[in-house]
Amino acid sequence: MNTDKNKNQPVSKELADFFYCRIKINPVYLVLPYVHSEIFFLKHKSMVQTLIGYFISTNQWIFFIRGYPWIIYLCEIKNETSSMKYIQKYWTQNPLMVIMALAIFVRLIAVIFARGFGMHDDHFLVIEPPQSWLDGHNFDNWLPSAERNWQPNGSSLLYPGFHFGFFWLLKQLNIVDPQVKMFILRFITAAFSLVTVFYGYKITEKISNTKSANMVGLLLAAWWMMPWLSVRNLVEIVCIPFLIWSVWIVLQKYNDPKPLRWFFLAGILLGVAFSIRYQTIFFAGGLGLAVLFDKKWKEMFAMAFGCLISITVVQCVPDMIMWGYPFAELKQYINYNIIHRYDYFTGSFFKYFAFLLGVFIVPLGLYVFFGFFRGWKKYLIVFLPTFVFLLFHSIFPNKQERFIYSIIPFLFIVGIAGWNDFVEQSKYWAKHPKFYKGSWKFFWIINTLILLVWTTSYSKKARVESMIYLSAYPNIHNLLLEDAFFQDTRMAPLFYLGQWPTVRQYTMSPDYSPIAKVYKNTTAKDLPDFVLFFTTKEIDRRVDSVKKVVPHLVYEATFEPGFVDKVLFRMNKFNKNETIVVYRNADLVPVKRQK
Repeated sequence: MNTDKNKNQPVSKELADFFYCRIKINPVYLVLPYVHSEIFFLKHKSMVQTLIGYFISTNQWIFFIRGYPWIIYLCEIKNETSSMKYIQKYWTQNPLMVIMALAIFVRLIAVIFARGFGMHDDHFLVIEPPQSWLDGHNFDNWLPSAERNWQPNGSSLLYPGFHFGFFWLLKQLNIVDPQVKMFILRFITAAFSLVTVFYGYKITEKISNTKSANMVGLLLAAWWMMPWLSVRNLVEIVCIPFLIWSVWIVLQKYNDPKPLRWFFLAGILLGVAFSIRYQTIFFAGGLGLAVLFDKKWKEMFAMAFGCLISITVVQCVPDMIMWGYPFAELKQYINYNIIHRYDYFTGSFFKYFAFLLGVFIVPLGLYVFFGFFRGWKKYLIVFLPTFVFLLFHSIFPNKQERFIYSIIPFLFIVGIAGWNDFVEQSKYWAKHPKFYKGSWKFFWIINTLILLVWTTSYSKKARVESMIYLSAYPNIHNLLLEDAFFQDTRMAPLFYLGQWPTVRQYTMSPDYSPIAKVYKNTTAKDLPDFVLFFTTKEIDRRVDSVKKVVPHLVYEATFEPGFVDKVLFRMNKFNKNETIVVYRNADLVPVKRQK
């Protein structure tokens, strides 16, 4: 190929800017080696960047086709492009807007791709109950019934109640597709999470400086777990905007001439957070102590009063109507967690510290915890509520990772502010700036790689897709979930089925086996329309076992878990994200659905 022919082709400034913005130019030398596979950009200090496509110099472009050899060509670019200058200028003048734009971008990706649900609670305690109420059912017996003397479930009704209203509104708009409803809900949840990014930045800027605020803002926008968590319906995540907003009000109005109304407002927000996630009362208590340590008695009582008013209205009124006495759900929640405190995951006092060090990625975890404890006195208003919350969960036996998500933004705020204070005074880091910058580059490279995978992960894919598939069958009355290798099965997300059949399970537990016991004292109409087998292991033997009761089972479909689901399952078998094989009862459903 004749390179001279390509030299004379004109290039538009827009196209040049599009490519230049991907290369830091100070100046840059373009070297096109004699290769068959790729073209390399060689920069000062031996930095190499690879780009395949069109390559542009100051006044010409060179066309590249993979597989064609090229003779070395050298040119110098003397000036940065206008687009790069604009981005750098805008970051310098208004970093918060750049951070918010980044947060919006990555969350939109999560809204589109992060389908499914993350954990049991963000679906079966938040989505399934309100949809079942709207459809005239009583999922998991949450509501009082005339049939039996039901007890409170132990879950606050505020957040499920919001979803009930949301689903009712969508029904009025004739939006009934579960996937569409969840897409809209992910969008709303992601938008609400931007409150955390905004006030996280403002709080850090107020108690520390713009440099620390920029770092915290970037972490809240694009730390690898944040966008994915931001579209989940976890109460541990949804309560964060109320917590961080209340802290901002306290800091902003701390020395206001008339602070009581503002502290009262902060208390109301803390009460709302409590009604979403009960354990946040320890965060509220820590914030009250921090105010009290500064001898601001009136402000502390104003905040406590606002919190109490909020809790009374949100908790007592519904409980009085439904159960006839105040704090019914809260009382049941406390009793249940005390009785069953050892029935779930437990661990040592330092379990959460180890978990956070891991998910923060080296070296960020070390920097954050060092700065967090080093800056405790200087940043007491934010440190103390965070520490009290962490201390309670470290002491309480039931230790599930999601419990600690609520304070991650506050760990970033205090940790980064305290760490930057240390670095500015450290002689070691002053002598090793390259190593320090390299450690941050390492973090962001690893973080970005995980972010790309995690943000686009379809969680609990097999369970969700199996229900979506079966939703094409009308009038499903019974399902059987079979898992011969565990004591119980994972629940089926009936929200995606759009129907509320009776669900039985057949497992290795004596309570749910043998199969004859599962269907003891039942009639033919109680037999399953479909059987969902979890995992393909020994599938033929297990199908034969079920055929003792349901003789005419025929294979229907197989649903594979998502990539991240598979990885998590291999890391820990408790993450039962297994392949689901669906069999149809040909006696009850004789015809297979049409694609």
